[in-house]
Amino acid sequence: MGQEVAQVVYLFAWAAFAICHSWLAGKTAKETYGKRLGPYYRLSYNILAAVQLAALVAFGAWAFEGGRPVEPFAGWKPALTVIAIAGWTLLILALRTYDLGRFAGTAQIREWRETGRWEDEEALNTSGFHAYVRHPLYAAGFMILWGAAWTDFALATAVWGTLYLVIGARFEERRLARLHGDAYRDYKRRVPAFVPWKGRAL
Repeated sequence: MGQEVAQVVYLFAWAAFAICHSWLAGKTAKETYGKRLGPYYRLSYNILAAVQLAALVAFGAWAFEGGRPVEPFAGWKPALTVIAIAGWTLLILALRTYDLGRFAGTAQIREWRETGRWEDEEALNTSGFHAYVRHPLYAAGFMILWGAAWTDFALATAVWGTLYLVIGARFEERRLARLHGDAYRDYKRRVPAFVPWKGRAL
């Protein structure tokens, strides 16, 4: 497949993933499928997202025939590798500040089995890495994506993945503002989104 064609089809694949993923995370889908799946909705959503993302990356690898080195990015491979390792480190450390059971969806199932009720949303988290940036997981994602961007396939993934995360963060912040009200709006005003240029802001 030619380079230009690969770029176009990969872009459309990312767009399809983004539309589906965002719609399933939206209010309409939650009201429709949440009633049917109940406490299993979050876990089902995460499993489907993981399968979709794996299929997207596999399709991209096929479209770009595994990827070819891109200059000057290929020459920066050692430095980019350090960035990627730092990104994975941040991701692992940041995940430890979340309720991973609720994040994954298993806590909701356990609560429902034990009490007959469940809560899908986490409390507003402003401690740890969240005192520096509002989206530490997304910041880690940027570092991982661009730290691997020394082939045409990886570079395209970094570009479209970054765009998806930036747009996704906007939708997530609207949801958080509706959920937490003035507390989140004040937090958003004081803490940067992705880059900790203020240092510890809280």
